[in-house]
Amino acid sequence: MPTSHTPRAPRIARTLNIGILAHVDAGKTSLTERLLFDHGAIDRLGSVDSGTTQTDTGDIERERGITVRSAVASFTVGSAQVNLIDTPGHSDFIAEVERALGVLDGAVLVLSAVEGVQAQTRVLMKTLRRLRLPTLLFVNKIDRAGARQGGLLTDIRHRLAPHIVAMTAVRGPGTRDARAVPRSLDDADVHAQLAEALAETDDALLARVLDGPPPTPAELRAALAAGTADCRVHPVFFGSALSGQGVGALARGMARLLPPAPVGAEAAAAPYGTVFAIERRAGAGQKTAYLRLFAGELTVRQKVTLHRRGPGGTPVAYTGQLTSLDVVGRPGADRLTAGNIGKVRGLPEVRVGDRLGPADATPEAPEAPGAPGAPGGSARPEADQAHFAAPSLSTVVRAREPGPGPAARLHAALLSLAEQDPLIHTRALPGGTTSVLLYGEVQKEIIAATLARDFGIEADFEPSRPVHVERPVGVGEACEEMARRHHTGLWATIGLRVEPAPAGSGVAFRYETELGALPRAFHHAIEETVHDTLLQGHGGRAVTDCRVTLIRSGFSSPLSTARDFRELTPVVLERALRGAGTRVYEPCHAFELEIPHDTLAPVTARLTAAEAEIAGVAETAGGAPVWLLEGRIPAREVHGVKRWLPGLTRGEGVWWSRPSGDRPLGPGRETGPGRETGPGRETGPGRETPSAAPRAPQAGRADSAPSSHPFP
Repeated sequence: MPTSHTPRAPRIARTLNIGILAHVDAGKTSLTERLLFDHGAIDRLGSVDSGTTQTDTGDIERERGITVRSAVASFTVGSAQVNLIDTPGHSDFIAEVERALGVLDGAVLVLSAVEGVQAQTRVLMKTLRRLRLPTLLFVNKIDRAGARQGGLLTDIRHRLAPHIVAMTAVRGPGTRDARAVPRSLDDADVHAQLAEALAETDDALLARVLDGPPPTPAELRAALAAGTADCRVHPVFFGSALSGQGVGALARGMARLLPPAPVGAEAAAAPYGTVFAIERRAGAGQKTAYLRLFAGELTVRQKVTLHRRGPGGTPVAYTGQLTSLDVVGRPGADRLTAGNIGKVRGLPEVRVGDRLGPADATPEAPEAPGAPGAPGGSARPEADQAHFAAPSLSTVVRAREPGPGPAARLHAALLSLAEQDPLIHTRALPGGTTSVLLYGEVQKEIIAATLARDFGIEADFEPSRPVHVERPVGVGEACEEMARRHHTGLWATIGLRVEPAPAGSGVAFRYETELGALPRAFHHAIEETVHDTLLQGHGGRAVTDCRVTLIRSGFSSPLSTARDFRELTPVVLERALRGAGTRVYEPCHAFELEIPHDTLAPVTARLTAAEAEIAGVAETAGGAPVWLLEGRIPAREVHGVKRWLPGLTRGEGVWWSRPSGDRPLGPGRETGPGRETGPGRETGPGRETPSAAPRAPQAGRADSAPSSHPFP
């Protein structure tokens, strides 16, 4: 019980869910640690180098000094609770950033005062601005040699965001005595500069600046908060996570400038939320799911239903009961309310990306109360869409120890990892091997280390290969019908149409037949098999971005079974695809490249030979003149570029790339056993199709029998 000498904990009036994002090594985990320490959330300041930080809790994270999984920690600033979500900085783990974006109210983008605006910084900022997610900028490492202030602000305006406001100034940048000093609105120069900066995006304020009366300091603070919330303006703070300089000003800026999670009507709505992280300690079977709640309330022992899309896009739902619930930042709280994050247990089937709530409150229909994009929702309309490209590499994993037992344990372990990162798309292959998708080689190393450390499995990985996909280029139809008499094949009638769909739309399944014409189990068998067949694809290439329509159906009672429809569907689908024709696409990387001024010609020549599309060439301002090149390049060429670039640029070239969509495979490129395709060379007649072997009538089945419905 508190005594008169015990300081009373401040009453929490609002909650902020803030993501910490950065290019790798900009210092975001150190910043998170400093924020927690300075505000009393932890009693000892940890270090990335010593592996003692609060958010890098995994053994591998501590050993390597990098963030692999998003982590949540909280502290309070006055009456505001800030839930910090520390995300990975390495581009191989961009999927973790992807999942965090959908649960944030705002973000802090960390830059290094020495390295400045880096490639990953630009990618993240473009995404944050597209999502209209309120963002503060924190320039870290002002006490390191080479730290910049004025020139860096110019770079930020040119390369990140045009409308920024410096909230602190730096004295002695680049020295151990560097200090971050808040800029006061009581200073006439600061007042005038802030008013002019805000007036660039606020017509009412512009009129006050030009015609008077001039805005008061209080009005400028309100305009700055409104501009930040609307993503028109981005405040910039300077500081050092190691020394603590400027971190207090940043924390106060979070509380004053970033809009909080909404409260009020959401509490009375049905629970709706998103699972954005899964935690399972080595040797522990129970999962802990991190759930951001947008609407409603949750309590222990409450039954909940979660939804997701299966591997082929089919809806999956399951119900569980919460056996434990901890509200982040609220020890002892007995319920999770809208706007907060909870750690829940008791859901053995839970996976990252699962949605809590009614079936129609999915990413395809985000209109549920409090849902992202809905009135009262705290995330942005685009928060449920994919913000970064899918993995562009695949590899095959096999247990080093021979035999079916180790192979089964390996597959089970990879399935467990897929619960935390569904984008690796674990798939069993013949011979006891398993395929996984990757963003890069560092991710492969982390998976291998995790298998060895957490599961005791030594595994070998085949060299990574680009992930090719196929897309239909025309419309194709096929139908297989039961004979009216003396039928000896599969007891099913199926007709399918395949047609192209917009890029990035995936696979959509539709019906032109009457839904009641088939039992529900047969409909489900057709739809599920269509998705599974297209996912498996041809020679490991999935078929995507197409609409598949059921145009004909029939069955014979009591002879037809779901198995008949599952076996016949791939045959009909393959024939429809052959009629439509497909084109093979290969993954690409978007790249940025800085090179010395005198190496432009040889570097561009080599890039052109590597089939790169150079979209822009610009000369950077300030310092030694260098060229900045931007464009796209096939993923298969990235490793080669990294090999020859140092020699052509005397070791001064700086390369960065990330997965960025795909393009038609170049002419003459081998895409599978005995097959070559390219732009203008679609697959068509001559495609091999699996045959539907007739199944002998089972006991109690005749070669022909009356149907309970007329054959269509």
